[in-house]
Amino acid sequence: MNTTNSPPSLQWVKSSYSTDNGGACVEWAPAHASAIGIVPVRDSKNPTGPTLMVSTHAFAGLVTLAKSAEL
Repeated sequence: MNTTNSPPSLQWVKSSYSTDNGGACVEWAPAHASAIGIVPVRDSKNPTGPTLMVSTHAFAGLVTLAKSAEL
């Protein structure tokens, strides 16, 4: 796992679990994940802040956890 500042060239997609009313807003860059095998994840409310870089396997675990959590 690694955290970095967000590379500006990534195409970010907001999670379907995120809301526009200030809720938990998570974005990821699927094209980068497909090409490199590393999934960048960031807080959409802080696009110039740190980016979490995780393996595709770890990202799948995060998605599974999010789907099973009570929101």
